[in-house]
Amino acid sequence: AAVFAGATVFAGGGASGVFERGGEELLADAVRNGLDPRAAENAADVFVHPRECVYVWGQGQLRLELDGGPEVLLVHGRGHTDHDLAVVVPGDPPVVFCGDLVEESGEPQAGPDAVPGLWPAALDRLLELGGEDAVYVPGHGAVVDAGFVRAQRDALATRFGVS
Repeated sequence: AAVFAGATVFAGGGASGVFERGGEELLADAVRNGLDPRAAENAADVFVHPRECVYVWGQGQLRLELDGGPEVLLVHGRGHTDHDLAVVVPGDPPVVFCGDLVEESGEPQAGPDAVPGLWPAALDRLLELGGEDAVYVPGHGAVVDAGFVRAQRDALATRFGVS
């Protein structure tokens, strides 16, 4: 978010506590999970507090009109955290910004705030909203397709013992 100076940054409403405590807790958690301490410090230096915390719980979604752009959907998902927020941009093809619900560069990480039992359902919902032809932008790694998201969904279901 630091790259987009002046942009309105949104976060899922449940994330407000994380932002109120600041980057120190996130930095410590990243180091505990294997991130190089120097890289964690660099990330904390550009930590951006959201301007807007939005509540779109459950199967909720919020339509948002962008200045000079399309109307997008902000979609709440629960998996990587209890307050994941994805963005669906209509188009041909649609583009789904998945956040850390999808990770291409490695196995998805599940920290203490993860909701593993609901993660596969959150990916089902993104697939439903985006469709087979959508472009899916993961939180980490390269852009993927619906087949990748479906395979990750199945792997998470197996990993966490849910269907």
